[in-house]
Amino acid sequence: MSELLDPFSDPQAAARYAENPPRFVPGFADLHRMTTILLAERAAQDARILVVGAGGGLELKAFAEAHPGWTFDGVDPAAEMLIQAQRTLGPLASRVRLHRGYVDDAPDGPFDAATCLLTLHFLPAEERLRTEAEIRRRLKPGAPFVAAHASFPQGGGERGLWLDRYAAFAAASGVDPDLARNARSAVDARLNLLSPETDEALLREAGFSDVSLFYAAFTWRGWVAYA
Repeated sequence: MSELLDPFSDPQAAARYAENPPRFVPGFADLHRMTTILLAERAAQDARILVVGAGGGLELKAFAEAHPGWTFDGVDPAAEMLIQAQRTLGPLASRVRLHRGYVDDAPDGPFDAATCLLTLHFLPAEERLRTEAEIRRRLKPGAPFVAAHASFPQGGGERGLWLDRYAAFAAASGVDPDLARNARSAVDARLNLLSPETDEALLREAGFSDVSLFYAAFTWRGWVAYA
């Protein structure tokens, strides 16, 4: 994990983080809006929300702006990204407690809802399952959990095709083509990529029910499930 965290430990890279997701993740802002809607279906006006992988603070800001009564606990292992989250939140930071670490460093809750966006693809399947189970353990019965990350077909020649599309989308969004190709190579070599079917099975094995796909955009998938 230390190698994977290196890009997020550079202060300059952390400061520029907000520029990248919209160029690599189709419908990035819409993903935040959809997540907010899904959480609000069951989370009350004074809900307490757990955000795993909160570095940068982009989803925290979107959630906090949409629901002024919600409070948050955000967890992330990268100190520089948590510093950036504090900056991103500005005055909204008074409703957020940030914790450096992994899911085990999150408070026990119980929480009214939880999210883990653009994070779980950093974890191998066994650790992904454990992380999801620890998130579920911290949720009230029936509470929603939204997860979204890289997840696409892995069989035959499909993996390479979808990775090419990932790079092509980034280039079409303004990323230098060489940087887009480098990003493709890094994703291929360093991320723990699973098929959507495997990801859904892990959510169920972690104890979540009613797992539903709500977001699919090239190499990205998002699900809502319930504790």
